[in-house]
Amino acid sequence: MPHQWLQRLQNCSPSKKSVFCFKRAAPLNVVRPFFFDLSLPQTANWFKNSTEYKNLRMKQSDHPKSKSRILKKLIIILCICTFIILTAAFFFIRSIYQYAETPCSSNTEKILFSVHPGQNIHEAARQLQERNIIKSPFKLKVLSRIRDLDRRLKVGEYPLSPSMTPNEILDIIVSGKSMLYRVTVPEGYNLFQVSQVIEKSGLATFDHFYQAATDPELAHEMGIPADTFEGYLFPDTYLFSKETTPRKIITAMVNRFQEMFTENWNEQAKRLGLTIHEIVTLASIIEKETGVPDERKMISSVFHNRLRKKMRLESDPTVIYAIPDFNGNLTRKHLQTVTPYNTYKIRGLPPGPIANPGDKALEAALYPAEAPYLFFVAKRDRTHHFSTTISEHNKAVRKYQIRKR
Repeated sequence: MPHQWLQRLQNCSPSKKSVFCFKRAAPLNVVRPFFFDLSLPQTANWFKNSTEYKNLRMKQSDHPKSKSRILKKLIIILCICTFIILTAAFFFIRSIYQYAETPCSSNTEKILFSVHPGQNIHEAARQLQERNIIKSPFKLKVLSRIRDLDRRLKVGEYPLSPSMTPNEILDIIVSGKSMLYRVTVPEGYNLFQVSQVIEKSGLATFDHFYQAATDPELAHEMGIPADTFEGYLFPDTYLFSKETTPRKIITAMVNRFQEMFTENWNEQAKRLGLTIHEIVTLASIIEKETGVPDERKMISSVFHNRLRKKMRLESDPTVIYAIPDFNGNLTRKHLQTVTPYNTYKIRGLPPGPIANPGDKALEAALYPAEAPYLFFVAKRDRTHHFSTTISEHNKAVRKYQIRKR
């Protein structure tokens, strides 16, 4: 058979050696082995480069069976790639969850870690690694994203340790339960002293707190009938986090004052013919004059009696309040210096409190003892001798003060 169609092809003239002539000689599927036979290279090259051959090849590639084979190959490749991706994802997620429950070390030492305003999980994770609290910042970021905690960091100072798992660490720094600092404001402290307490606690500098405590706009905004918060920072023990601002500290103390000054106290102040500010001012003087708590109401009665009689209060602590850098020695010159707070020179109450009184001093100012006394002088044991007349008072002064000197 091959010799017959080969002979027919060779009989064609060169001008007629076309694909048409060749097609009549033999079908392509029969001729193909011959044309790739190295014994007839010229004939093979001639047909292989012909347009007709290329068209036939294109028709074969468009055959449905050819398309089906290509599609099957693509599906197989896609399945393999999907399997690889899913397998890698499985092992990666598994490693994340293992990491989430694995502490960095067994070290239980507490380390204070601060989350600052504007800080994101990337910065926090890096700092946690730098302080050897976690091992992998990348995995912590992925874990926070999986748990939808990456944008929920709360500003604060948190006690962490390398013995905590990453899950526990995330729970803490998004909880907002920051480490709290105990601050105790003693009864009778003035703004200057309270500012020193705040600075010592590390919550704010003296200047920042004192500036806020003497800010007239802030005082008026909070309903204080004065230009400063003197008298309204209620003495108590407070718990504040590191990031608490001076404004928030002051707000907490003023709120405590307002909680203590009940509606019954408001009504009692009205019955006495005094404003709340005047009661606070009087209570601050009582607080500074009292050496023994049981005498508060008796001292209060002395001041109430003097106010009713239009007498000067003549209270040393009011004079001292207006003396800058007082060294503890109250002189005659101090007593003769006219200031708004020198109750040896002015009549009635000074313009405002001289300290921050506690609840007992406020109560004493509102509910004085019923007694006729107009004078008192301190004794060596910090109690007082009370007198109704100036002559009796002068005797007590000579007895308890002059001899003391």
